[in-house]
Amino acid sequence: MPLLHRLVRNDSAVISFTIDGVPCDGRAGDTVLTAMLCQVDRLRYSEFSAAPRAGFCQMGACQDCRVQLASGEQLRACTTPLTEGMDIITRRGRGHG
Repeated sequence: MPLLHRLVRNDSAVISFTIDGVPCDGRAGDTVLTAMLCQVDRLRYSEFSAAPRAGFCQMGACQDCRVQLASGEQLRACTTPLTEGMDIITRRGRGHG
């Protein structure tokens, strides 16, 4: 179940991306954090406690919203704009946090 529910910008252009191979749609102007949390209940799991993480500062000052792309690139979800075709990995046990 998603953590966030979209209330505005429902008519913005659709941007397709995947989370753990599952096709998802975000909207133009979304950050990765917004797009992900409109689809799922967490961004990733903590590498220390295995607890679900959904971001903390929301302004790029901490590392709590760090996610990994299938390419291996890591980025801050709260400050990175969603782009077409992003392939985001969150599953534990695949070498990705």
